[in-house]
Amino acid sequence: MKRFTFPLTAALLGAALAACGGGSSASNATAITAPAATASATGAVIPATTPTTTPTSTTFSLLSTAAVNGALPAEYTCDGPASTPALSWSAGPTATTEYALLMTTLPGDGSTKYNWVLYGIPATKTSLAKDSYGVGMLGVGSDGPNANYQAPCSQGLGEKAYTFTVYALSAAPTVSSSTAVSGAALAAAMAPITVGTAALTLTYNRTATAGGLGANCLAMASALKASTTGLASVGCDSTYGYVAANGLATHAMMNGITASNLQFPLAQNFYGANAWKIPLNPAIAATTTTANDGPIGMAINGVPIFNPCKQGGCQNGDTKVLGELDVCNGHAGRADDYHYHAAPTCLMATKPAAYWDTHPLGWALDGFGIFGYNNPDGTVATRDTVCGGNTTAVVGAPAGYSYHVTDTTPYVLACFRGTPSPDLAGQGAKYSPIRQPPVTPFPVSAMTLTTDTSDGYQVVQFTSARSFVTTETGTDSYTNAAGTYKIRYKSVTGAALTALLATAQNSNKSACWNFQFTNSSGSAQTQPPISYCR
Repeated sequence: MKRFTFPLTAALLGAALAACGGGSSASNATAITAPAATASATGAVIPATTPTTTPTSTTFSLLSTAAVNGALPAEYTCDGPASTPALSWSAGPTATTEYALLMTTLPGDGSTKYNWVLYGIPATKTSLAKDSYGVGMLGVGSDGPNANYQAPCSQGLGEKAYTFTVYALSAAPTVSSSTAVSGAALAAAMAPITVGTAALTLTYNRTATAGGLGANCLAMASALKASTTGLASVGCDSTYGYVAANGLATHAMMNGITASNLQFPLAQNFYGANAWKIPLNPAIAATTTTANDGPIGMAINGVPIFNPCKQGGCQNGDTKVLGELDVCNGHAGRADDYHYHAAPTCLMATKPAAYWDTHPLGWALDGFGIFGYNNPDGTVATRDTVCGGNTTAVVGAPAGYSYHVTDTTPYVLACFRGTPSPDLAGQGAKYSPIRQPPVTPFPVSAMTLTTDTSDGYQVVQFTSARSFVTTETGTDSYTNAAGTYKIRYKSVTGAALTALLATAQNSNKSACWNFQFTNSSGSAQTQPPISYCR
């Protein structure tokens, strides 16, 4: 089982998730105050014309310290890491019970395009930090289908205007719980319950030299779109492609593990400044860099790829040999983060085998592509004695070198042939464990991960032929007899989340999960339910 050595922080995944100073603004902040929105004949909310007068202390207004003379800097677009900007607003009308946020632009065809769809923001919250994550519920923007901030990435040059609108709502909007909510659907649902709006319009002017227009960035974006087992996006500056995702695969996870540490896949914050940096223009380095611990690359479905070894190096064991990987060659780590340690076979099974000879299944942290078992001509890929790759010409990835997966250790690469991005050394900052390791890996059988459709809980079931001892807090312990068990977990939302985040121990945290521990029938608890936050 892969482990990390890094400090536990209250910030989620190393990002600054504490609320930015509500009501305060920097000298370059821009504020636009909007009167209440109106509903169109179709039910969509149409923000009223926004005056540019200076707001008073009693005005519902929206500010952003990200604004620079009314413009949105490149780091908040696809020409950078696609961070979400810091926003703060004054308290809404007294009838406000929660807030929602829409970021929109008018592309010129008479439609409204949505870049950011967020609702369920607690009424007690009047700000979002840069790279905010875990606050409220994310919907799907117009560039879907992934439910996350979809950074401005206009294909045309010239200045475009983007409007951020915070809606003060008198009740929770009624939206579908079975599918991700679109901007238009949310706007329609909010129309009858909107008691006030505050809007801010910023512009962005894409140039011909913008990083997102580079050939290698476009190739990376094209490769990501081929994924059917997870959703990732990319923004690029002139140096890096920033691959952003929640780190979860949509294929089956955790099935078939025979040695478990009872860590399970939770959504991660690989967004904005915390996205994975992949060098866009790699070159063979004069010296190689070792890769015997931690992440070595990113798959096209947004799941990190690790080296085969347990934390501390391969002298501690090969995770695949030890039975700690599922049938897809992945498992969850100490931050309850899902990742692969060998060829991502379930990802690869979605295409004909020959597809991966010429299309990257991911990229190493040095920027070179990771391909399937064969060279582009279909012959078994040769592996040099340096890092286990070769210099055969490839398409869809930077030239000069490429890695190919195998079924023998080290499975992907033995070392980095190019210069890795800072993420190799800074991997710990991307992860924030929510709990103490509950148990050292122990033998299990018949492990599965399913969803309970009656309440939305994720359910991990497994059988142990011997007793085992677990912990919830690191200072307690629970002895579990041999048998079959279910561990259920689910993210907390709404009023329950607000209550959890109001407690002292969860100060500056933004996301929580409920965990339940039962026997196989679910009729008896084996240890107390608990909530973990980060």
